Amino acid sequence: MRYFVAVAEELHFGRAAGRLHMSQPPLSRAIKRLEADAGAPLFARSPTGVTLTPVGTVLLDEARALLDHADRVRARVSAAAGAATITVGILGDGTDPGLSRLAAAYRRTHPGIDIRIRDADLTDPTCGLRAGLVDVALTRAPFDGTALTVRALRTDPVGVVLRADDPLARRARLRLAELGDRRWFQFPPGTDPLWQSYWNGGTPREGPVVRAVQECLHPVLWNGTVGLAPLGHDLPAELAVVPLTDMTPSRVVAVCRAGDTNPLVRSFVETAAAAYRH
Repeated sequence: MRYFVAVAEELHFGRAAGRLHMSQPPLSRAIKRLEADAGAPLFARSPTGVTLTPVGTVLLDEARALLDHADRVRARVSAAAGAATITVGILGDGTDPGLSRLAAAYRRTHPGIDIRIRDADLTDPTCGLRAGLVDVALTRAPFDGTALTVRALRTDPVGVVLRADDPLARRARLRLAELGDRRWFQFPPGTDPLWQSYWNGGTPREGPVVRAVQECLHPVLWNGTVGLAPLGHDLPAELAVVPLTDMTPSRVVAVCRAGDTNPLVRSFVETAAAAYRH
């Protein structure tokens, strides 16, 4: 199921294999076995990637719920066994230099700790923290911070992602008002309203619903949909990002539950603050 969710979110076997730290052939075989068990194709395959079939769309919702439950069970069992474990939720670019420095520093100072990583999608900026799926989250603000402790790590300027042949893509910079007639990415109903509003530039918008970062790419390429993204991230050659002059920078933050006394969590947040200062 984790393999299936990775392919469904990336919509590309190669990218999913990289995310799972495995080669592509065994991933493809695992998905084919799952399709055989389901009795129907889960993906429509093409040279440029894959799309979910109706059966795959149904399974994706069920798989996410199943994996969330499995994570909660594992966390409860580890706690009962007294295992030295910390689960970190991450929403963002796994190649971020700050994240690499943090991983190296935390492993060095906590060599006997079992560090578990939970990749989050765009629907929950707290990465499962409120649901008890993780102990601490590395994510981006803003979101509802009630009963949470938020530590700012870095701010990144934000730009608009456009097709490379879009007339606006040739501009050196843009303002939000110049994008008022475009369709924008939307998150599913029930998503934190502060989070949705920020990535809509503070204005209600209409457009396709997305859950994962990779799901955003196809609407841009095919339909000219626009979305916002922090500057400095690699994009396919067919896409361009233009800085926005009137957009509040995006804050990278470390988040834990307010009053959490777990020394592993406190140490993680302090180590993150130091790693992202460089």
